[in-house]
Amino acid sequence: MSLSLQVIYPVADGTTFDYDYYFATHLPLVGENIGEHVESSLVTKGIAGGPGVPAGFHLIATLVFADQAAMDAAMSKIGPAVGDIPNFTNTKPAILIGEVAA
Repeated sequence: MSLSLQVIYPVADGTTFDYDYYFATHLPLVGENIGEHVESSLVTKGIAGGPGVPAGFHLIATLVFADQAAMDAAMSKIGPAVGDIPNFTNTKPAILIGEVAA
């Protein structure tokens, strides 16, 4: 069964997010460290929370793994990417690990 890891960066008063750094530096770092274990990925940049409503999230990154073994292998190598987070945002990301259901 496929598993997903979502890293969710919420918007709150005073939070910042450097999208240029994220796309040019952080994503390649993630790929270098765990790319061989990732089945697919999706990055969604928040633009709105509905008509006329500001986005509640700066960005949501979703990584899909073929199975628990692939996710475990990736998590054993994720340290450099986690350590890089303060270089592009001051918000505390939330994490959601789940079974891919559809």
